[in-house]
Amino acid sequence: MPRRSLCTPVGTLTLTEENGAITRAEWGGKAIDDTALLQEACAQVSAYFDGTRTEFDLPMHLSASPSQRAVCAAIAAIPFGQTRTYGDLAKELDMPAQVVGQGCGGNPIPILIPCHRVLGASGLGGFSGGTGIETKVALLKHEGAASLLI
Repeated sequence: MPRRSLCTPVGTLTLTEENGAITRAEWGGKAIDDTALLQEACAQVSAYFDGTRTEFDLPMHLSASPSQRAVCAAIAAIPFGQTRTYGDLAKELDMPAQVVGQGCGGNPIPILIPCHRVLGASGLGGFSGGTGIETKVALLKHEGAASLLI
């Protein structure tokens, strides 16, 4: 599987491509595979952090359960700079908030599928990427959603 790493303000991010789609984004690593899709994905992630891109236009594929795919689709629909709660998504998807939380935690393509935009009813909730909550806060601040954290 081709992989390519790039440095971001929240650490090194490594993207994985399988069968013409992005399938993973993970913190750490050092990969330099050079495919057109990985080049474009890295360019889009860089533009996101430069402040010139607010959404991603990349083919992505999740090898996941139907509920995981539904949660990730709902997360992907949250606009840049906005947030939803686990409860909001649970109501929208007609599933328990715990299932939504598990879906967020199991998101294999963070940032591109912006699970950092999902908050708890009375706090930040969790974040499994980067350095955890610090990374979530940094991403929310980057998107101008920091006022929600006060």
